[in-house]
Amino acid sequence: MLEDWNKRGDLVRILVARNLKIRYKGSALGFFWSLLTPALTILMYAIFAHILKFNNGQPRYLEYLVGGIIIWGFTAGAMNDALFCIVGNANLVKKVYFPRLILPLTTALASGVNFLLTFVPLVLYLALDGGLDLSRGYWLVPAFVFQLALCTGICCFIGTANVFFRDAQHIVGVGQLAWFFLTPVFYYPEMQIAAFPAPDPLKFLVFLNPMTGVLAMYRRGLMGLELIPREWAAAVPASSVWLSGLVCLAALAAGLAALNAGNRKFGDVL
Repeated sequence: MLEDWNKRGDLVRILVARNLKIRYKGSALGFFWSLLTPALTILMYAIFAHILKFNNGQPRYLEYLVGGIIIWGFTAGAMNDALFCIVGNANLVKKVYFPRLILPLTTALASGVNFLLTFVPLVLYLALDGGLDLSRGYWLVPAFVFQLALCTGICCFIGTANVFFRDAQHIVGVGQLAWFFLTPVFYYPEMQIAAFPAPDPLKFLVFLNPMTGVLAMYRRGLMGLELIPREWAAAVPASSVWLSGLVCLAALAAGLAALNAGNRKFGDVL
């Protein structure tokens, strides 16, 4: 039994490393792009905000914006890679028996490792710009755990769906764009809460969008921002962010169920 777990662990490490290498295959800079891309993103948005004099009425809006974009990149990257986590390993699926969960899991883990690398330039930028506040850095732990659970569930579900419905890649593209605009990445949570079509006692349901709570946790841990905007603190309790965490875990459970349902037919369809 222990030998089987060791073999599966080795397979997970090999596939994670392979997924990371494929991401930068043929690139002269390789993994350095994981550090360079967020640095260039920060520079690009800094120039853009300066030209348009755009700060959304807040002195640290640029920090808020680039932080949201880099954190969102973890989820977006996992969704894109999920499409081919099973289809792209058709030969392996048809020839070798192993737990199929390993394929979406390693895809999510590779995206997570890449995200941690991109996190370094973000932290450095916040530190240099004076916006870093790690006094509540413990919020980064549940934020990452919930996001990893969400991404694993997404990889299981999308990877399975793409085996049987090749239109999934088009649906994912549209769905990802819609999800991005429904999440407070470039606008503030109070705008999302105010626009949510529900009476004040039910405004907490805005956290049914899992990335709303995940972003709030990251920004709390990195920048010391409030989990709930002050003007909504009376109507929406701070504990509402855990609703997003529960949705992340529910997404993981749903993804595992979808993977288990389609598992037996993967070989025949592929």
